[in-house]
Amino acid sequence: MQRELLERLREITEEERRILDGVGEVDKDLYTSGKDFTVDSKKMLEEGKLLAVRTHTRFVHFPAHRHNFIEVLYVCEGTLTNIIDGKSIVVHKGELLFLNQFTRHEILPAGENDIAINFMVLPEFFDVAYTMAGSNNVLADFLVNVLRQDEERGEFLHFKVAEVLQIQNLLENIIYSMVTGKGNQSRINQTTMGLIFLYLVDSVQYVEMRLPNQYENMVSMTTLDYIEQQYKNATLTELCEKLHLPMHSLSKMIKKNTGFNFKELLQRKRLNKAAELMCDTDLPVSDIIAAVGYENNSYFHRVFKERYHMTPRAFRMKNRREMQVRL
Repeated sequence: MQRELLERLREITEEERRILDGVGEVDKDLYTSGKDFTVDSKKMLEEGKLLAVRTHTRFVHFPAHRHNFIEVLYVCEGTLTNIIDGKSIVVHKGELLFLNQFTRHEILPAGENDIAINFMVLPEFFDVAYTMAGSNNVLADFLVNVLRQDEERGEFLHFKVAEVLQIQNLLENIIYSMVTGKGNQSRINQTTMGLIFLYLVDSVQYVEMRLPNQYENMVSMTTLDYIEQQYKNATLTELCEKLHLPMHSLSKMIKKNTGFNFKELLQRKRLNKAAELMCDTDLPVSDIIAAVGYENNSYFHRVFKERYHMTPRAFRMKNRREMQVRL
């Protein structure tokens, strides 16, 4: 992160100054109007805004509290320790912690050099990210659905992405924009966060999560990531070997948590990739069929037409003319 921006984030805020002067505890009136310590979006976000950002308040213990919005914690420098259901979650420099709505947690005091950003996000904000990911991206569906839950179940996603430079650069851009208040860039910021979300979808190998049925969710996430990365040669048999699960158990788990069986998930990914290649390259259709893992050209043409209601050639001509892919 640029030194100039980091130094700006390091500045002592008015709230922190009061704490250092001896107040010693969080002023709950800044965060909520109710008796229960639920941080209220009406207090934290301007009317009509779906996203706001603030530096995390240091030097004080944040007692157990919830939010009626999605909170994303990003650590710019140092560390930040959250306690969720009695478990310590230490977020290090460059990492992201997504806390679902009404997830109860507390935060241990941060020191002067522990610089963190709180993104306060209403669930509707992810509509843009969802659109950018594409309506047939099952992995994105899975993550978006997690973030739309509104029950107190202690859910979080911890992305250890300090080494993913694209995510770090995008985060710096959005933090700079929102902290400096350079113009009305709400749409740009929303799109930037959508791009961050897309990179996170491609970085699920770096995620730790706590969700109901955590084991099943991790198996489902692993399955979706396996298909995303290995769609050309992916097989259910190989995945069963990787996960050390019998085929009938894994198949039942995948169907329960994604709504599709393994074959359907794999076919959706292969057809999406084929459509992308048809619109973005000049490769012959026969080469594209082989590139996405199909050996039978006739079968590919049949399933492609069932999905898109036109032949691959017609699809290519139509979408090239419109300069966009219709997924």
